[in-house]
Amino acid sequence: MNPPVDPVELAQRLIRCASVTPADEGAQALLARTLDSVGFSVTALPFGSTPNFFARIGDGGRHICFAGHTDVVPPGENWRHDPFGAVIEDGVLYGRGACDMKGAVAAFAAAAAQHLAAGASQGSISLLITGDEEGPATDGTVRVLEWMAEHGQVPDICIVGEPTNPRFLGEMVKIGRRGSLSATIAVPGRQGHVAYPHRADNPIPKLVAALAELTSARLDEGSAWFEPSSLQITSVDVGNPAANVIPALATARLNIRFNDVHTGESLTRWLRERILRHAPEASIELHVSGEAFRTEPGPLVELVCGVIARETGHVPKRDTAGGTSDARFIARYAPVIEFGLVGATMHQTDECVPVADLHALTRVYAAILADFCR
Repeated sequence: MNPPVDPVELAQRLIRCASVTPADEGAQALLARTLDSVGFSVTALPFGSTPNFFARIGDGGRHICFAGHTDVVPPGENWRHDPFGAVIEDGVLYGRGACDMKGAVAAFAAAAAQHLAAGASQGSISLLITGDEEGPATDGTVRVLEWMAEHGQVPDICIVGEPTNPRFLGEMVKIGRRGSLSATIAVPGRQGHVAYPHRADNPIPKLVAALAELTSARLDEGSAWFEPSSLQITSVDVGNPAANVIPALATARLNIRFNDVHTGESLTRWLRERILRHAPEASIELHVSGEAFRTEPGPLVELVCGVIARETGHVPKRDTAGGTSDARFIARYAPVIEFGLVGATMHQTDECVPVADLHALTRVYAAILADFCR
């Protein structure tokens, strides 16, 4: 019989790998060894400087994939415990990545080990693990998915272990996400003395007029599964230290989190038209990091939500709010649902997770495997 995997112990060992993106510090090798010990075939898939791997057991029946990341954000200061010490105090595990998302990754592995030890599995289980989710997200999940498609490894459903629950385990699953578009606007002018404005060309009024139109517009009223789209100005800058000089350049940055009423392409056209109306000389750089997507309700979604309700006692809300995740890439290939730990402390000082929640999440994942792979 394969050795059992303790999700708490594995989470502690993963947290002690200070894998602040783009570093790995042994986290993926540790996880790969754990999966190998219970029978998984592990394929290392480094792209560029990003460590990734794909692990699978079984080659028939329905195929379920768990997707997650081992990289974490910088810890910051003023922690009550060493952010990479993985200290347990009063039943709570502290450490960077405890809930986002080394805790869920450990629960993946422990649940798979429990399921395999029970025997009689009729399906296939895989794990897609990246070290690039908190970073640029260019050489991580998106590249592994391309490899999976090329090698016939696309799953029937994917569970992403992001911390989806606001307050308690079982509160919420993500069945979609908004898209994200970022823009940098640069309006050129001609520098000059403020006392002689006719000899200069002030770019600021043009930029301000464009931003005023953008922020006053209501993009939409929301849709059946999504809240209204939101445009936020994140920076306005002229780099001008002098009070008596008209600057030669004014820049701004903005981000739009958009629902399924729009696409990145349609919003690009909308932005360009309105900005150039006020500032024809402006240069505009745009980047769409993900399109809005939603996994259609159906038997697979209901299976997962039914297991969560049965194991936690809470019927999870199907939700699409929040930021982006690697699910935006997975949705191009397979139905994807996100469910993980409580995210109240993710990216914060003293990030933590109750030990009881780690065990409970492991039970949920193991029950999903039991129902899906029967």
